[in-house]
Amino acid sequence: MALARRKPKTIDGYLAGVNADQRVALEKLRKTIRAAAPGVEECISFQISKGTIRFSPDNPLPLALVKKLVKARIAQDRI
Repeated sequence: MALARRKPKTIDGYLAGVNADQRVALEKLRKTIRAAAPGVEECISFQISKGTIRFSPDNPLPLALVKKLVKARIAQDRI
């Protein structure tokens, strides 16, 4: 009987399980988000919502756009 793959509980655990190209792209995105939102709490969720933005290592999101989205979301949460 095959064991079901367990979902990681941490972001580092998730990143350890993806291929190198994906990991590099996600680490860059993570670094950009941390810089745009210092002091926020990281979490991991496997629920996909309407606010999901999809990208690939071959077609990454522009970092300036990521910063704008993060700052807009923070401003929205403060309302």
